[in-house]
Amino acid sequence: MSDIRTVWVGFDEGADILQQGADLATENGLTTSVIISLFTDRLAEDDDLVPDGTGDRRGFWGDAYTDIPGDLIGSRLWLLGREKQLQPVVLKAQEYAQEALAWLVEDGIASAVQVTASIVRSGVLGLEIEIDRPMQPAARYQFAWEAHLNAV
Repeated sequence: MSDIRTVWVGFDEGADILQQGADLATENGLTTSVIISLFTDRLAEDDDLVPDGTGDRRGFWGDAYTDIPGDLIGSRLWLLGREKQLQPVVLKAQEYAQEALAWLVEDGIASAVQVTASIVRSGVLGLEIEIDRPMQPAARYQFAWEAHLNAV
């Protein structure tokens, strides 16, 4: 089944849906699924600290209609938007990205997902992702975005 083709434009622009003439472009790979998994705001856990202090735990509205209780779309990367550029924050970003992509293994689409997070430069967080798929070449993705991380 095809997805509407979504591409990562850059850390200032985020992601965008592509058109092909008058139609929406489609793809049969994992790119759109990975972008949605990482950059849709997942519902914060009860004990997560919401960075803007509002208590708005966000989350994808479609999670209310899932067939599997607790099956959430997106990532909690948005919670790191006002953190300092420290190694524990980088590790938290890696954990959140791994959590967001775990469904690929759970659903049998991938045999393994490996995420590495790093500070690319001041205020920019990077993710490198490798997805091992049965009987197919590994898929590799790199994302960098301005996470508004505060310099120490």
